[in-house]
Amino acid sequence: MNFANHSCVGSEDLRSYQHRVYAVVYSVIIAPGLLGNVLALWVFRVYVKETKKAVVFMMNLAVADLMQVLSLPLRIYYYLNDTWPFGHALCMMCFYLKYVNMYASIYFLVCVSVRRCELIMRPLRYNSNRRKTDMCVCAVGWLLVGLACLPFPLMRNNEGGHHLYSSEPLPPSPGSSPAPGSGPVCFAELPMQSISAPAAWALLVTAELLGFVVPLILVLACTCLTAGSLRQPRAGAVPDRGEKRRALRMVLSCATVFLLCFAPYHITMPLDFMAKANALSSCSLRELVLRCHPVTLCLASLNCTLDPLIYYFTTEEFWRRLSRPEIPENLMFHRRLSCATEENRDSQDS
Repeated sequence: MNFANHSCVGSEDLRSYQHRVYAVVYSVIIAPGLLGNVLALWVFRVYVKETKKAVVFMMNLAVADLMQVLSLPLRIYYYLNDTWPFGHALCMMCFYLKYVNMYASIYFLVCVSVRRCELIMRPLRYNSNRRKTDMCVCAVGWLLVGLACLPFPLMRNNEGGHHLYSSEPLPPSPGSSPAPGSGPVCFAELPMQSISAPAAWALLVTAELLGFVVPLILVLACTCLTAGSLRQPRAGAVPDRGEKRRALRMVLSCATVFLLCFAPYHITMPLDFMAKANALSSCSLRELVLRCHPVTLCLASLNCTLDPLIYYFTTEEFWRRLSRPEIPENLMFHRRLSCATEENRDSQDS
């Protein structure tokens, strides 16, 4: 998959730099990501049947984030030790899940934004059957994302192909000892399968459009519609301005996560693709791209710690549950009602 006749010899310093970046960032986000998403699932489990405010989508978003967090320990081990002793199958699984979790997060952020906007613009269209529809939308989303992300591991090969750091492997000098990190490699450092340039560009453009551009347009459109409902009340819309402000905070938060976490990654992804294919005319530009892309990939992973903050600051049910962790409000009401009924019976019996 070499698009240019020249090649740039990679450096071991570049590999060490990338490993340090990944190891440090993943070590920082693993604890808050794990705690925040487990807490989110605990809260939403209670309110999934009593509210219609996109809780089903937020639960699936928390599951996607939690799956990403649970795969980080193996990644941290690899980037700290420069070797992968867990076998090729587990490497491919972790590599595959990384992209599944990222694009599943994008999908469910879009679903949350659309649902919150819909509930503000047309609240009467939502009924109990829509919750079953939401579950079907989640199932279809997982299936589509899982199928769409299959090319990422399928384009990697355990033997041969094009390596990240040089177009041709450099033979070791006689009598030299193995270089650090000469053990089994994994993730993006696996060699790539041979693939034609048109097919590679088709996959790249499809990933950019369907995986980022279209979702971003939908989230921004929901943001504009929700913000417009505050200024121009429409027939059938929610009259409560406080509820509209909460909905606006939610969709604004989703847009912020998109722009902060996913936009930098999808901007550098085509450049990284060209750099690894030796399609860049400047070796210095290639190295710059290969140094920037790990940072943007870490930003994309940062969403698993930002999403729980969205739940807390924009979802009434979340902080209401945390403020009264012993019992949800609807169950408290039913207990009070049952107690009052028992007291009336006792007074009548006496």
